[in-house]
Amino acid sequence: MADPKGFLTTGREVAETRPVAERVKDWNEVYVPGSLLPIISKQAGRCMDCGIPFCHQGCPLGNLIPEWNDFAYREDWTAASERLHATNNFPEFTGRLCPAPCESACVLGINQPAVTIKNVEVSIIDKAWDSGDVTPQPPERLSGKTVAVIGSGPAGLAAAQQLTRAGHTVVVYERADRIGGLLRYGIPEFKMEKSHINRRIEQMRAEGTKFRTGVEVGRDIDAAALRRRYDAVVVAAGATVSRDLPVPGRELRGVHFAMEYLPLANKVQEGDLTVSPITAAGKHVVVIGGGDTGADCVGTAHRQGALSVTQLEIMPRPGEERNANQPWPTFPMLYKVTSAHEEGGERLYSVSTTHFEGDEDGNVQSLHLIEVEFKDGKLEQKTGTERVVPAQLVTLAMGFTGTDQANGLVSQFGLGLDERGNIARDAQYATNVPGVYVAGDAGRGQSLIVWAIAEGRSAARGVDRFLTGTSALPAPVRPTDRSLMV
Repeated sequence: MADPKGFLTTGREVAETRPVAERVKDWNEVYVPGSLLPIISKQAGRCMDCGIPFCHQGCPLGNLIPEWNDFAYREDWTAASERLHATNNFPEFTGRLCPAPCESACVLGINQPAVTIKNVEVSIIDKAWDSGDVTPQPPERLSGKTVAVIGSGPAGLAAAQQLTRAGHTVVVYERADRIGGLLRYGIPEFKMEKSHINRRIEQMRAEGTKFRTGVEVGRDIDAAALRRRYDAVVVAAGATVSRDLPVPGRELRGVHFAMEYLPLANKVQEGDLTVSPITAAGKHVVVIGGGDTGADCVGTAHRQGALSVTQLEIMPRPGEERNANQPWPTFPMLYKVTSAHEEGGERLYSVSTTHFEGDEDGNVQSLHLIEVEFKDGKLEQKTGTERVVPAQLVTLAMGFTGTDQANGLVSQFGLGLDERGNIARDAQYATNVPGVYVAGDAGRGQSLIVWAIAEGRSAARGVDRFLTGTSALPAPVRPTDRSLMV
């Protein structure tokens, strides 16, 4: 235990964010650079090193949280980094993007503010990069086996790195022009600067992983032919089919999926575009969907100069404290104010869009909504609550429905699907096609980055066993496991 009285004498402090008026004028990360390190050792000292560390169960990766908290408290950053990397390939991603189910499971959180686990994590890895502790780890010998990984999001990258380090020759196929999947084009720069992805890719290249961008398996390459070329294949193509909103006026110009809107903003930051073809500048913006993707649209609209931003959510507003059916240590649905929400805009709960209205040229001009409520488990509209919201740009951020089957990847492999439309797999992440494995959202359905990394690591173990008969790679989670964070 780092500091036996730390949880009694030290209050919770979180990362300092830059002033709103400053940060909405640029696309840099919202946090004050270097603000964490002076306070993080004391924050890590709040960890009680519990006899039963429920934070382990809350984290799909099984991160060794009390151990690296202890090293961070003692400012042994090298040892902290080693313990952090023991379970997580990319802590700089999770430290910035994960909703921290570990903190919801923190024992201290029963009656006090939880340990700032996420802030400690990102501080350790940032310090490790600055100190040169993150270095390539090429395999001692090659196995002679080859593996193709389809998709370069967190699941694909985790699987690829694990398999490369096990000695296999790994090639990652990505249909976009850059590596990173939704990390690259779905996550705005102000949440995670893409330099963090770039240096991990360079580390992986130095370890031996090969990358092929601009190649869509199923369309540019026949999936069955790819299977014949490699000894094994990992499908980590994500759940990229956006949920639509089939209401009158959906066809109007200016109504877009979030994943049409956000990637273009990121391409501007990459230098590919001067101005995004879909911009919020000078427009009233409505974001439909109250989750993290919706918040990303809100923050992007602020930076593009929107006149107003309104975010809609069909569910009631969550409470600010746990309710009875979400007790500790489960991951509760709480009212969350992200950095994007701090920057302005209106949030409307328990509302449903009835239709869009446009001008004579076919451009969306307004959105009609009505209040709703749940009665006997059914959603009902409340008569007399209709209202009109101005909208010259609407983004649909209502989640995803599964893996894209239009490009032929699923059919060409002959992959089976589960009852939810995801690619079916067994406890080893193997599909019905011998030698083909699946990890991340493609098999799990839309989920969190921490689950994607955990599944990529576990699928890599399954592939390694398939190729060699045994595996020394860790397996932090199985598809049938039910963590406290589902």
